[in-house]
Amino acid sequence: MRRDLMDILVCPVCKEPLDLAVEREEDGEVLTGTLTSPGCGATYPIEDGIPDLLPGPVSGPASS
Repeated sequence: MRRDLMDILVCPVCKEPLDLAVEREEDGEVLTGTLTSPGCGATYPIEDGIPDLLPGPVSGPASS
């Protein structure tokens, strides 16, 4: 993930800008790390340079 994406990424849950914690970076690209929302506390992993911004499971009535 390129660092300049931080200018446009927001939390899909609360729409707040995300904080970046880098675990591994090569040639200016974040390969592993975590994106965290200061608004709602949601966290999103970055693996192999790809941020996974899918929200967690939605609770609701179970389908049968």
